[in-house]
Amino acid sequence: MLYRALRVVVRPTALAIYRPDVIGTENVPAEGGVILASNHLSFADSLVIPLTAPRQVSFLAKDDYWTGTGVRGVVSRNFFTAIGSIPVDRDDPRAAQTSLDLALEHLRGGGAFGIYPEGTRSRDGQLYRGRTGVAWLALTAGCPVVPVALTGTDKLQPVGSRLPKVVKFRVEFGTPIDFTGRFDDVPAGRARREATDEIMAAIRAMSGQQLAGRYNERTPEMPA
Repeated sequence: MLYRALRVVVRPTALAIYRPDVIGTENVPAEGGVILASNHLSFADSLVIPLTAPRQVSFLAKDDYWTGTGVRGVVSRNFFTAIGSIPVDRDDPRAAQTSLDLALEHLRGGGAFGIYPEGTRSRDGQLYRGRTGVAWLALTAGCPVVPVALTGTDKLQPVGSRLPKVVKFRVEFGTPIDFTGRFDDVPAGRARREATDEIMAAIRAMSGQQLAGRYNERTPEMPA
């Protein structure tokens, strides 16, 4: 019910205000498990993709958003529930695997799941090397991956900004990548690496970003 309300009221309003360039929505399968793998420039990305995608897309979110008190806590809990976010305890020593397990369950249930293979936001605009969790999900769930390229969302909500600015941004949904049967005879580790690199290459082809050539490491003061 909350998601429908957001879809009917918030989405048209946000699109009317920001007028983003949205390309390739027809590439997102209308049903069934699918991964939307995107570059990551801003905290707002996890709102931009669900607002512009043609179906509900769920992202992982820290469970703190569900545990707040008072009016702010209620608003936060209802909002993140409405957009389909999946709560995860990031202080859990097994948080990384738990996150993948929750995502896998969502995909096997026929949901669309959004993920940033870079792991965290790029603060210099470069595209960092993808971590192989996205390939593990695709190969384990047997579902396609739609590469997504975001442009300009770093200006939409710059680092340190609490509220989004009214700026132009672009979202491009690329051609789905299907790995079915392609890595049956390839060692698991190599299969995940090659599949991840293919996904990142597709993102770069749309975003035009410079390659950083290394992983993007999160610092203590750098939230996802």
